[in-house]
Amino acid sequence: MNWTDERVEKLKKLWSEGLSASQIAAQLGGVSRNAVIGKVHRLSLPGRAKAGGTATAARAPKRNTSAPRAPNYASRITTRTVTRQQGATMLKEEIEIETVEEMEYVPAKNVVVPISRRLGLTELTERTCKWPVGDPMKDDFYFCGCDSPDSSPYCNYHQRLAYQPVSERRKAVRVG
Repeated sequence: MNWTDERVEKLKKLWSEGLSASQIAAQLGGVSRNAVIGKVHRLSLPGRAKAGGTATAARAPKRNTSAPRAPNYASRITTRTVTRQQGATMLKEEIEIETVEEMEYVPAKNVVVPISRRLGLTELTERTCKWPVGDPMKDDFYFCGCDSPDSSPYCNYHQRLAYQPVSERRKAVRVG
């Protein structure tokens, strides 16, 4: 079977519409699914679009803005091309991944930082702040230990750090 310019253009159109290789083979006629896949790879066509919408809209992650985050990190979504094997064929596809950037925390000037009680893990209770301080692999690691409200694992000061509104997180100065 010869790939004429007309058949190649129809292949490109159907591929960009998100049809599978089997569906394209059926519409072109006289060509197998494997022949379609081979031609797609020789043409270096991008991964086919998902039916029912754009590829990026189908993979858009849901964000939970109420979850606590470490105070010195920010995440963002980036697109990366990866190669994976499906059967005997290597496929390239673009995926969205969440990357984490280290951010510099700039505290407000008139904030009174509470004196922590420097508790160890075994000394924590339901009513103590569980904010970690330092490197867990070092001997000087401890938890804040100040009194925390009923429904929070953190004291009032560390609650403000952990549960920042979205607008304040965007204002943070990025390091990198």
